[in-house]
Amino acid sequence: MDADTINLRDIKKMRLERHWSQDQLAEMSGLSIRTIQRIENGENAGLESLKSLAAVFEINITDSDKTQEMKQIRKEEEYVQNVKGFYKLLAIAILSLVVPFIIAVNDSSHWNVFLWILLSWGVILGIYSLNIFDLFGEQWKRKMIDKKFKKK
Repeated sequence: MDADTINLRDIKKMRLERHWSQDQLAEMSGLSIRTIQRIENGENAGLESLKSLAAVFEINITDSDKTQEMKQIRKEEEYVQNVKGFYKLLAIAILSLVVPFIIAVNDSSHWNVFLWILLSWGVILGIYSLNIFDLFGEQWKRKMIDKKFKKK
């Protein structure tokens, strides 16, 4: 932690060092007195409140819980986007198989073309799903290592 970075729990200390009242800090930051009280008591603070306080104290405010929460939210949003992408790809695959299927039904000599297209989409979706659903990710790796090198 560098000199320009401070934790939420130090807000009260910094305010008192400057001989500011909660009223004064609220006025300078544009926050309510109640919000200042909550933050000083260690309750959750919104990102905009943190930015306001950072501007007043001319520092960067960090809160490990808030940082972790933001990382988790980003991970979740990325996962949801990836799953949406998977379902879009699945829909495209199904739609692109309709015409070859109809042709194959009407002319049995085209079944091999339909099956190759089906196999291709199966491989593409399979590889994509391995990445999206993390079937061979960190948890799987840890499980394999623990299984192989189990302490006795």
